[in-house]
Amino acid sequence: MTAVVEVAGLHKRFGEVRAVDDVSFAVGAHEFFSLLGPSGCGKTTTLRCVAGLESADRGAIRIGDRIVFDRAGRVDLPPNQRAIGMVFQSYAVWPHMSVFDNIAYPLKVQGRARAVIADRVARVLEILGMRGLERRMPGQLSGGQQQRVALGRALALEPAVLLLDEPLSNLDAKLREQMRAELKLLQKDTGLPILYVTHDQTEALAMSDRIAVMSEGRIHQLAGPSDIYRRPATQFVLDFIGTVNYVPCRLEDPTADPLRLILADGQACDLPRPSFVPAAGDVLLAVRPEDIAIGPDGRGLMAEVELGSFLGHANEYRVRLGDRVLRVVGDKQLNVAEGTTVGLTVRDGLLLERDALERPLARAS
Repeated sequence: MTAVVEVAGLHKRFGEVRAVDDVSFAVGAHEFFSLLGPSGCGKTTTLRCVAGLESADRGAIRIGDRIVFDRAGRVDLPPNQRAIGMVFQSYAVWPHMSVFDNIAYPLKVQGRARAVIADRVARVLEILGMRGLERRMPGQLSGGQQQRVALGRALALEPAVLLLDEPLSNLDAKLREQMRAELKLLQKDTGLPILYVTHDQTEALAMSDRIAVMSEGRIHQLAGPSDIYRRPATQFVLDFIGTVNYVPCRLEDPTADPLRLILADGQACDLPRPSFVPAAGDVLLAVRPEDIAIGPDGRGLMAEVELGSFLGHANEYRVRLGDRVLRVVGDKQLNVAEGTTVGLTVRDGLLLERDALERPLARAS
């Protein structure tokens, strides 16, 4: 992989807080790369260090073939010398300027010729599907169109990499979904690498080629969306990505295939054997709602439906299994009444030791 952006050993403190703690990653050519994590995890600070809006305490950053930051070598280029385009959460569209003038503004600041500016803006408007709207004012645009203008202003500079900081968080749910698809198509059409910051798991999973999941300034896992979801490296990643049920149980024979798990109420279930299995004894079964099949009474673990919710594409149930309440997602054609006793079958899951906090996790194969 040819890296367009390379971050090595980045550290950044604010007083006693380690905002970025030894972060390293590379963004490849044509790659959509996301920094994902909860508020305060260090993802935006990392992005701002790449952009040159913050100076790291240690580490180095390369963009293209140029070192733009190296604390040891005393290199710290300003943002306008880093070949970046940046889009913020708030759009930052000038309300008194037309669409054309907003997109053209950074080119005018650079002193580009009028003909060059007109040609560049026309190409950007074509890419964004906004041709014919160049004379509109921001107040005449929808939220999605304003976001396109902000993207257009960044694209007009023909940057080496596009940096996006929570760019869709101000949009409503339906428009956010539409813009997710448009951003991914834009990235594919232009081939421009994107470094994207978000706290939205669905956003990151849907758009990214690779994801770095961050917490407390550190990267817990760097992998593709499927591996992040199905093969979480730490308990934090397991908890943060999607929804998970935890069921205390006992593993008697770690060599069995499938594994036999005994629950606290005496019921037993089989789990397809994971690639890693903890020692015999008390363990936690971690299973996602969609990996539990719900069926008629008499098959699987017996549980009672406490609450059912129709989601359109599926039905979600809260079911009581012993002293635990689990979330289960069933087919939209399956309609189970509340108070019904059902059978649950675990189709996939993870095992971890009861007292584990940051241990490697096991996935059912």
